Amino acid sequence: MSWWETVRSGLAAIRAHRLRSSLTVLGIVIGISSVILTVGLGQGAQQEVEDQIDALGSNLLIVSPGSSTDSAGQRGGFGSASTLTFADASAIADPSVVPDAAAVAPTTSSSVSLVNGSTNWTTSLVGTTTAWLDVRSRDLSAGRFFTADEAASGAAVTVIGADTASELFGRQSPVGQQVTVDGTRLTVIGVLTSSGASSSGTSEDDQAVVPVGTASRLTGSTTDTVSTIYVEARSEETLAAAYQEVQALLANRHDVPTADADFSIATQDSLVETANETNRTFTVLLGGVAGISLLVGGIGVMNIMLVSVTERIREIGLRKALGAAPRVIRRQFLVEASLLGLTGGVVGVLVGVVGAQVLPHFIDQTVAISALATVAALATSLALGVGFGVYPAGRAARLTPIDALRSE
Repeated sequence: MSWWETVRSGLAAIRAHRLRSSLTVLGIVIGISSVILTVGLGQGAQQEVEDQIDALGSNLLIVSPGSSTDSAGQRGGFGSASTLTFADASAIADPSVVPDAAAVAPTTSSSVSLVNGSTNWTTSLVGTTTAWLDVRSRDLSAGRFFTADEAASGAAVTVIGADTASELFGRQSPVGQQVTVDGTRLTVIGVLTSSGASSSGTSEDDQAVVPVGTASRLTGSTTDTVSTIYVEARSEETLAAAYQEVQALLANRHDVPTADADFSIATQDSLVETANETNRTFTVLLGGVAGISLLVGGIGVMNIMLVSVTERIREIGLRKALGAAPRVIRRQFLVEASLLGLTGGVVGVLVGVVGAQVLPHFIDQTVAISALATVAALATSLALGVGFGVYPAGRAARLTPIDALRSE
């Protein structure tokens, strides 16, 4: 029997039991589609993180306050203390002290309610300096950023995020209009270009950026503390040097050893690694579930082929009595098992590709189809068919004609 005749015979055997074959293939379809979607989710998440980091800049240092401890001994996480000041930011900006820092942007952050007529929206109020726009690598979709004179005088102006603008003004242009914060009117002078979520998971498009003096007046803050200091290194190559300089400067100013610093410094590389590590854990977890589905699908293939051998035992005996060699019998059942596996792989890939197009409409996550994962999924499905078909095919090939023919 030629290879083509063997394939045609295998297809005929599968078509003769459509329902049984379809249920067998279903396990492989679920496993293969799960693998494609799992890898796609992982790669999509990783690409989003890399895009966010690229948008922020690869030469950015983020200096945060250390942890706090209340009177009851409860310790807060990093960022909960008030250990950074505007004076710290000014010292970092001194080129004679930190020569590898190109720009510095201290920020304060608080939650406020913005009001436009009958519409209100609670958002994050960010108080900062004119350097913030360049240090954070942000752009404006409309209007302008506040000037140095406006920052120095604490002018009643604000630049809002894309989401904030949409919630307060809908489709109207916010530039030139006013919003109210606790009775104080702010003029919207610009709208930030959409940037999405930050590496920490918070939205970069839902905020109102104002001069530091304006923020202090609106929140009633009389302290000199800041919530974050963003430091832009002169280049990606000098990022490590800038890190060491800022760390040494702040440790000296706060009179603490570096090992027990009351502040933390994060780089974009560390944020990327943290996010990617989380994504890898998530991918491995889902990949394990997909692997179990594939194993179940392979066992299904073996089971159906054993049933097929039992049902066709007299056919096998007749063919052997007519001179069919054991390798021909073995090849026929291996081809049938391979066709089941390959069919499950092709359908699983199609389901995975369609799922990658549909899933982002239901979850806020990009699904990136990997060509390598697709090819590997097809190869795996074929290997499953062959691997789990070996035992049934070998069992059929070992049958003696007389035992097979007299079997009921």
